[in-house]
Parts: sequence; C-alpha cells; structure tokens
Amino acid sequence: MALGGPAGNAGRDAGPAPRQSAAMNAPPVGPEVDATPRPLPARIPHRGASCDLEPLALRHAEDLWAAAQSDTAGHSWAYLGYGPFADAAAMRRHVASFAAQHDPMAWAVRPHRAGRVTGWLTLMEIHPAHAAIELGHIWFSPLMQRTRAATEAMFLLMRHAMDDLGYRRLVWKCNALNAPSVAAAHRLGFVPEGVHRAHVVVKGRRRDTAWFSILEDEWPARRDAIAAWLDDANWDHRGAPRSSLSAAMAGL
Repeated sequence: MALGGPAGNAGRDAGPAPRQSAAMNAPPVGPEVDATPRPLPARIPHRGASCDLEPLALRHAEDLWAAAQSDTAGHSWAYLGYGPFADAAAMRRHVASFAAQHDPMAWAVRPHRAGRVTGWLTLMEIHPAHAAIELGHIWFSPLMQRTRAATEAMFLLMRHAMDDLGYRRLVWKCNALNAPSVAAAHRLGFVPEGVHRAHVVVKGRRRDTAWFSILEDEWPARRDAIAAWLDDANWDHRGAPRSSLSAAMAGL
C-alpha cells in the first residue's frame, strides 16, 4: 500500500497546492504614465530668430497667393489634399476655411528676410487624453523650402507641443512616395514606425502612409540638436550652416 493511506485520503493528506502570486500570472501591460490630459494648443503667435508664426487668418491670403506663384509646376502641392488653386479667390476661400478650424490648427510662416508670409503648417490629430499630437499639413512655397526659416518654423511648433504643452508623442506622417518629407522627418529626428499600406485616398490616388514619431524621452536630445543647428554661431557670413543637422541626428 502506498504511503499516506488509501487513495481516497491522499489528496487530503497532501495539503493545498502552493499558490503563485497574482502578479506572476498577470498579463503584461505598458508602463504607468502621467495620464493628465494635455492642454489644447491656442491660437497664439510664436517668435523665432529667422521667422515668426502667426495664427492663420484671411489677411494672409494675398501673401500666400503671391508665394504660390513661385511654384509654376505645382509640385509643392503634389502630396497635399488640396491645391494648387486656380486663382486668388480660390486661395482666399481655402485660407478662410482652413483658418476657422481647430484641428488642424494652422499658422502662417513669415520669414524675417522675406517680410511676408510664404507658407503654413499645423498641429493636428490632437489627442489631449493620450498626450499625442501631430505636426502636419505643411505647405512651404519654393521661396521658403530648404531654408533656415523652414526648419525653425517646424521647430517652433515641435517645441511648443513637447515643452510648453507637455505632449508625450509627436507624430509625423506623409505619403510614403514623398521623398522630401521622409528626408525631413529623419533630419528632424523622427523615428520611423512603418508604412500603412493603402491608408487613404488623396486626389483620387491610393496613398501608402509612412509614420514617424518622437517620444518624450527622445525629445530633449533632438531639441538640443535642432537648437544648436539654428543658433547664429552655426551660420557663416553667406547664410550657410557650418554643420549638418542630419549628421547631428544620426549621432543620437
């Protein structure tokens, strides 16, 4: 006979099975974060060293139409859901509608050298409860593209979203075929997250969307790199940068 008596008594004599802690059996979850909803952006100006951002308004339409004339081929509108505009009245109608929206919230860009508005950009897909926000709807006329003011305009809103408003996630997304936008995302320190295939339809065409982000723990190093690149000490007498922002980001 086996030790412990008859089989009917064996379970009682063995005692209860050891219990594992609830924590050991719990499903994996993400780290705790500050779940306080972030503030909504406000329609306020932002001042920079090479450009100013002004809340988009109908008064900017004339300057924007003039700036659009520098793009005779219309390439600056290729990946946006609107434009090019047939005439000044069409531009004026678009600006009036765009300026009235709260998400996206648009700013006109006034480079100091030009003295007039030559582009716009927005904060959009604003999710205060999730502390996530996107920099997008960027239209810079050829007069403004690849300039110090263009980089600073984006930086002003990036810094506003992350430092002033305290968002945890800053998003950049674009048509995966838009090579200049993809390059700009890398240059500004955004981290690739992948491509959403057949994500949306824009102007009757399928768009695969490339996604990028900067998170709160990544932001300080990127902020400092962009600020150093924009600093006057980095620019020579010809108005050319002494160092490469892309190289600085590659080292992070």
